[in-house]
Amino acid sequence: MAVGKLMVTPAIADIHHPTPEQTSGPFFPEHNQLDKDADLTRVQGRSGKAEGDVIFVSGKILDVFGNPIEGAAIDIWQANKWGRYDHVDDDNPAPLDPNFQGWARLRSGADGSYSVMTIKPGAYPQEGDWRPPHIHFRVGRRGFRQTITQMYFKGDPLNDKDSILNDIEPKAVRDLLVVDFKAGIGKFDLVLETRRG
Repeated sequence: MAVGKLMVTPAIADIHHPTPEQTSGPFFPEHNQLDKDADLTRVQGRSGKAEGDVIFVSGKILDVFGNPIEGAAIDIWQANKWGRYDHVDDDNPAPLDPNFQGWARLRSGADGSYSVMTIKPGAYPQEGDWRPPHIHFRVGRRGFRQTITQMYFKGDPLNDKDSILNDIEPKAVRDLLVVDFKAGIGKFDLVLETRRG
């Protein structure tokens, strides 16, 4: 902004790096479902609970200057405890979990916030190797570039061998996707770039 004849611009330290983009993978939910709320540990109309360790993921959707983005559409999807997606193309022999919702669709709040309760997903085999546990995110808002990415778990030994994660350079940017969970609680902010043109 202008102060007299002086132009004041945001300091470099105030600029947030956009969240690195990653593949959506082959298992984005293809069939609509009634229950897409923020609790993936239960399925509406069923009494059971999902198998696995319950975790809480929360954060904010921000622009590159750290301002909150209200009303961003957020899709979150993942494998179950055993590394299996409820998707017709997933040929992993691991069992399905009928009590695991697997997919949430949310909107960010006025302060850019979102939160979801889920279970820690399992690793799964892919092309002769294993993908580390991860959660998929797709975030969009008018005026911003849609971002598709994956969130990983700090300390998982499979992270160091995962080509999808390690394609991101430098490491400081890669680490934006790796979350340190304490007592089952992790914070994952996503930063969107302004759409140009």
